[in-house]
Amino acid sequence: MATSEVEQQQLLTSGREDNDDNDPSAMSLVDHLEELRWRIMKAGAAVVVGAIIAFIFWKQIMNVLAAPLPISTSSLDKLTGGATSATPLITTGIGEAFTVALKLSFVCGIILALPVILYQVWAFVSPGLYKHEKKHAVPFIVIGVVLFIVGVGIGYVVLRYPVDWLTTFGAGTFTQFVSAGSYLTFTSFFLLLFGIVFELPLVLTFLAMVGIVTPQFLSQKRAMAHLGMWVAATICTPGADFYSPLFVGVSLSVLYELSIIMIRILVKPDRVTTAEE
Repeated sequence: MATSEVEQQQLLTSGREDNDDNDPSAMSLVDHLEELRWRIMKAGAAVVVGAIIAFIFWKQIMNVLAAPLPISTSSLDKLTGGATSATPLITTGIGEAFTVALKLSFVCGIILALPVILYQVWAFVSPGLYKHEKKHAVPFIVIGVVLFIVGVGIGYVVLRYPVDWLTTFGAGTFTQFVSAGSYLTFTSFFLLLFGIVFELPLVLTFLAMVGIVTPQFLSQKRAMAHLGMWVAATICTPGADFYSPLFVGVSLSVLYELSIIMIRILVKPDRVTTAEE
């Protein structure tokens, strides 16, 4: 009996040694909310700075986003005999061009501020992690940024397929005028969707670090997970073309398997044991 009590005391002592002196349990709810507020404010400030930088180059960014939209699909271009500007996008209000530039800058600001956002997320949750897990802060940020950029890049390559389908649908019935605002909303949603989807390994690895999921659990639910991801890819992908959900589904399946590998490499076994219990 005495031996058991001694072992329990040793376990508690070792657990305290593995954590930092700033134990999150010592923080009150108000302290947590105050820290969260400051983290959100810092991330928001980074987004504002990124948006200001993007606003300087909004014309160049808009031309890149408009590249997948064929000029031949614009009815205005057909009416003027090709005498329109480089892009077939139109504005229908006196302030729409400025509004579109602001929206575009905001979206790009989020992308540019992504390293800061990921750091703030990590800094907020890191007090609940072990010391050896806190060392993964830099890889967490770098991998998150790389995955997001890869996702946006693949989304940009795939973008022309739903754009082609949507712009040619009903061409013999409707007169096609593509609004800059509606096109920006569509492309932003589409590219951000791909970027967020590619963060799947990072999310699952983090959940494993805090003891919520295990590689064994993910392996056991593999068939159900793949089915659910393919159904979600078919439903959530805009347009009715064949290629977009195919790219999203394949990407999700590959990222799911990559997540299992990352968890086995990065997560300490005692976290896995805790989650299984």
